[in-house]
Amino acid sequence: MGPVNEQDIPVRLAAWVHGQVQGVGFRWWTRSRALELGLVGFARNLPDGRVEVVAEGPRDHCARLLTALRSQTSPGRVDRVVESWAAAKGGFTGFAER
Repeated sequence: MGPVNEQDIPVRLAAWVHGQVQGVGFRWWTRSRALELGLVGFARNLPDGRVEVVAEGPRDHCARLLTALRSQTSPGRVDRVVESWAAAKGGFTGFAER
């Protein structure tokens, strides 16, 4: 076996999306982007109006999802995205809207 490519080690991205992101199809849109990137996890509405996104997969794919979340192409209006990175914990199958 050759050296392990750091990009291949799964990571967990947690992102909290602030703005007008509930009731506008944002979770569905996020799920579509995540599935295109081969990520697993979920997107859910929080009581305070934010959407929480948790995604696991290769770091560069998670980074591409984060870029998409911050882009102006999502439904609604994103004011800011707070991110947190950690080692993948596993346990997800597919990408769910919660």
